[in-house]
Amino acid sequence: MYAFAYHRPTSVRQAANLLGKLDEAKIVAGGHTLLPTMKQRLAAPANLVDLNGVNELRGIERSGRSVTIGAMTTHAEVAESADVKAAIPALAELAEMIGDPAVRHRGTIGGSVANNDPAADYPAACLALGATIVTNKRKIAADEYFKGLFETALGDGEIVTKVSFPIPQKAAYMKFRNPASRYALVGVFVAKRAAEIRVAVTGAGQNGVFRWAAAEEALKKRFAAKSLEGLAHPAEGLNGDIHADVTYRAHLIGVMARRAVAAATDRE
Repeated sequence: MYAFAYHRPTSVRQAANLLGKLDEAKIVAGGHTLLPTMKQRLAAPANLVDLNGVNELRGIERSGRSVTIGAMTTHAEVAESADVKAAIPALAELAEMIGDPAVRHRGTIGGSVANNDPAADYPAACLALGATIVTNKRKIAADEYFKGLFETALGDGEIVTKVSFPIPQKAAYMKFRNPASRYALVGVFVAKRAAEIRVAVTGAGQNGVFRWAAAEEALKKRFAAKSLEGLAHPAEGLNGDIHADVTYRAHLIGVMARRAVAAATDRE
């Protein structure tokens, strides 16, 4: 590590003011991405603004048609929430799949969404459920929020404050995990709400999370795993690495999508 200034605001306004006046400032939430990159000298912010003292960023609230989760709510809190389990059980199950207990009790939904790691789970949930990412400045639809690898629509001094998820009629998430990190080699979140069907894929795309339009069209005819039989995602545009090449990831997309739809329909 190296020398940096540490700031611990107690409100979103204080945090935003610090970001506006400090040079080379970075927000830290759970710290699972930023701190390792700092240790490896891949990032060198002069100032860290820790959001763990901002209580207004915590909590889960269910309204008639949505579930809203504060940015500093941990994965464990989402996984254990009775409101989330009742309204969007797939979201609670997704949170339970993240990392290990230590990660789940420290990592936050806001940190995951703000970082937009290409193998993270929450971006798929946001995109499939048609979530709205709320910041200290505006509201951003998920379709407009995720821009590419580790890239979002967030501007300078903009802080994710909460994420609002519409409650679907059916939804499920399935992922093929890296056995060491538990990150998604491929994860597929499927959601049906009224006449709209969304299929979001994480862990596979060269540009991060994306929607699989062909699967969405097939499921509009009939929301059943059989509707996806014979449908293959092309290998072009996918990410290949030491863990899985593009052909294997393309195969996994189809497998995980069929399993997700089967799980969603089994809830009936």
